[in-house]
Amino acid sequence: MDPNCFTRLLVLCALNKLLVAASPEDVHQDHLNHRGEHKVTRNQIATAQYECFQRIMRESQREGKTIGSVCNTTWDGWLCWYETEPGPIEQSCPDYYNDFDPHAMASKVCSETGEWGRHPTSKRTWTNFTNCQDNSIHHGTDAMTHFYLVMIGHGLSLVSLFISLGIFFHFKSLSCQRITLHKNLFLSFVLNSIITVVCAPPAPHSHCKLLMFVHLYLLSCNYFWMLCEGIYLHTLIVVAVFAEKQHLMWYYLLGWGFPMVPAVIHSVARQCYYNDKCWVSSDTSLLYIIHGPICAALVVNLFFLLNIIRVLITKLRVTHQAESSLYMRAVRATLILIPLLGIQFVLLPYKPQNHWVVEIYQYIMEILMHYQGLLVSTIFCFFNGEVQSVLRRHWNQQRMQFAGTFANAGFLRSASFVATSLTEVHRCYSIESHSEHMNGKKQDSCCSCYKTLEKYIKV
Repeated sequence: MDPNCFTRLLVLCALNKLLVAASPEDVHQDHLNHRGEHKVTRNQIATAQYECFQRIMRESQREGKTIGSVCNTTWDGWLCWYETEPGPIEQSCPDYYNDFDPHAMASKVCSETGEWGRHPTSKRTWTNFTNCQDNSIHHGTDAMTHFYLVMIGHGLSLVSLFISLGIFFHFKSLSCQRITLHKNLFLSFVLNSIITVVCAPPAPHSHCKLLMFVHLYLLSCNYFWMLCEGIYLHTLIVVAVFAEKQHLMWYYLLGWGFPMVPAVIHSVARQCYYNDKCWVSSDTSLLYIIHGPICAALVVNLFFLLNIIRVLITKLRVTHQAESSLYMRAVRATLILIPLLGIQFVLLPYKPQNHWVVEIYQYIMEILMHYQGLLVSTIFCFFNGEVQSVLRRHWNQQRMQFAGTFANAGFLRSASFVATSLTEVHRCYSIESHSEHMNGKKQDSCCSCYKTLEKYIKV
């Protein structure tokens, strides 16, 4: 190697130590105290430093020299500043640390003499990282806002889901396969919300990985029970020949059993190849082991929803019942299925790049994700016509018993008739679809298909 190049390299290494010391001392020292917890960060800095020194070496061996006063490429300990003419220069703040905002700008000044600007007090070569942390205060406030939004969403969801499950388990007249699937879906929402709230505060290091494993498993269960709802409804409406009797054991295996497979594979792979603290880092492609099956389940549900719409429109046209009111009711019924099947996550798959659009996107996604339990329990329990009828009848009976009035036999007969009718409604889904399919009546098949969907929603 050329002795001059070797001498320059030694000078650059010594200058690097000096520049690191010239960085904001309080911030840098605080980060150095946690070096053991930032292995990935150190690797990123080392890689950026190596690439910067390679660029410096190439420029030092360049034959043609730049005319005029310029500041040479330099490494300040965090960022590489390329060769530039006199004047201020900016680049994005580093994303090495959580308290730095990568959307803000760090600045450096190249003087007229071709030297990098110095700090007014220490007189050392200096980079201004002030904006990086000033913006982090604003983002810290936003982070707390998002945190409270998430916690409130899960709290409201838990309250509504517990009430819904209590109603479903208490009133035996609501028992049927559809309600059984709803119970399991609601239970998955409850467990997912509980583990999310538990994982929100920092957990002890010895237990945090176990909590993350449980969290990812329950998250997968939540989405696969949405898939079970989609399969059941699609089978009920489109594949009517199998709708008379469905074995729920397969749904239990898919909803509670299958998610264990990607959760275990992810845990083993994370332990072997990317064993960061508590497995919270998202800078690894191993997360696709969890997210891949979830995305597949959502895409399948989207296909089911589109196919249900196709079947409804086709049958309405064939039977010449294409009035706008029927179309609107069919569209309304299928749109209500979106939160039940998780289709909203497929409709908003890409995160925008614009800063303000990203803020709006995050709020929308947090509401859709963390308030989904509240939305689903409200639509499919509290606004459900069958549930409202049962609760109304139960309230009237309790009120009559409390008043000690049982003389109104007509009211009792009416209540009994309503109860019997509701019981028959719960059992009519598969029977109607199967009977119309076997009879081959297009008119009745269309009505049965549409009524089955309406009864599934019953809002």
